[in-house]
Amino acid sequence: MTDETTSTNEGSPELSDDETGPESTAEPGETPAAEAKQEEQPDALSPRERSDSLSPREKTNSLSPREKVRTFPTTPGVYLMKDAEDRVIYVGKAVNLRSRAGSYFLSAAAEERRTADLVREIADIDHITTETEVDALLLEARLIKDIQPRFNTELKDDKTFPYLEITTREDFPRVEFTRTPQTRGTKLYGPFTSASQLRETITVLQKIFRFRTCGLDIEADDEKWKWYRPCLLASIKQCTAPCNLRISKEDYKKDIQKLRMFLDGNRTRLFREMEKEMKTAAKELQFEKAANLRDQIASLKSLELRGEIDTHQQPEVFFIDPKKGMTGLKKILNLPDLPRRIEGMDIAHLQGGETVASLVQFIDGLPFKHGYRRFKIRTVDGVDDFASMREVVSRRMRGLQQRGESFPDLLLIDGGKGQLNAALQAMRAIGVDPPMTIGLAKREEEIYLPGESEPKRVSRDSFGLRLLQYVRDEAHRFAQHYHHLLRRKSTFDERT
Repeated sequence: MTDETTSTNEGSPELSDDETGPESTAEPGETPAAEAKQEEQPDALSPRERSDSLSPREKTNSLSPREKVRTFPTTPGVYLMKDAEDRVIYVGKAVNLRSRAGSYFLSAAAEERRTADLVREIADIDHITTETEVDALLLEARLIKDIQPRFNTELKDDKTFPYLEITTREDFPRVEFTRTPQTRGTKLYGPFTSASQLRETITVLQKIFRFRTCGLDIEADDEKWKWYRPCLLASIKQCTAPCNLRISKEDYKKDIQKLRMFLDGNRTRLFREMEKEMKTAAKELQFEKAANLRDQIASLKSLELRGEIDTHQQPEVFFIDPKKGMTGLKKILNLPDLPRRIEGMDIAHLQGGETVASLVQFIDGLPFKHGYRRFKIRTVDGVDDFASMREVVSRRMRGLQQRGESFPDLLLIDGGKGQLNAALQAMRAIGVDPPMTIGLAKREEEIYLPGESEPKRVSRDSFGLRLLQYVRDEAHRFAQHYHHLLRRKSTFDERT
């Protein structure tokens, strides 16, 4: 019995931390009994009977793309078109998945040459449902950035994609629509495929967070700005008017931080902090501030910008050429060889205090699902990321030792210096000579290295950084999936 839970099928009901996944238990060279039995019985089923015996998912996968889109829901989401080699060649968003994806297979679509070229290469098509149209917009942008599908570029007539850009080096950061994103001093979201929808999204968010979109160079300690006349946005309460110094630099940056938390998907934490701030304001008789916070929370919850994206059904996507990613990492980290086996770890907290962890494995720059593991934290009470990380790393490395398996070429910890030190402490405590272990912080995408007091910053365009982001995001996604499974199980247990 191992310390880890194997997960080769993320939709499987196995939830116990002491159970293994659906792997064969036969000795090397042996054929499992179930397989041997199948070999003894020739397939005598008729095509009709074989079709009836398929699961709904298998039936769907056996359909042609034209037939498959007819099974799509009529809800918002993203569709992914694939070629014969299962590579994603085009990503699109839709308010109505069935209608939009199906439109590519109408006779009228063949009249446009580039669309016809795309359709000729489609061998399969998948979809991801989202709660809202804006969810679909953001998910489409993320997938295009990760996958870089060929036809998404070819169908844009060589136009550059728009981004949402937040400046980071100003006293009062700006939020902008841009087609020429800066690589320094900004936080970028995108690329997006629809300029008009991105502009509408910025307008909606500005009504809630009241940030500035102007190009003024405002300095907080320059008294002349007190005499500046604000624009109309201040009058209609869509901007806090930093141009007139009506808001302090510190308070304005708090609003920007809330915006970034929301765009990054940290909604639970954001709502918790805003509700706490609202209650504090009410106790201090700051009723106008409390009312504004109440209205902001209500607006954000109704908007549900990111929604409940159905991540556990997300088709496997590839961020970039894997070889370039490994070569980039070798250079960034000064490794003697390419990091062919990378493992990533993440911690997630359930409502009610239970903590879980995930481990994902990448081989030659691509996900290796048979190497995925999930853990329930056993020895830590309450929320303690550092202690939880120590436990998971200790259990993982001890398990590898006991089975005589090699350590990964690179271990990636989701977090900064504290999480990295916790992982290193765990390995030293059990007498393990740590493999190359690093941390990747979410906010600034900085790399933390053992023994280094300052994080390492690399270009956002670095192939090595993109590979690390892919591993980190996949570990987070898998941890959240385990979180959802346990939450569903808990809800079911409460009802029965």
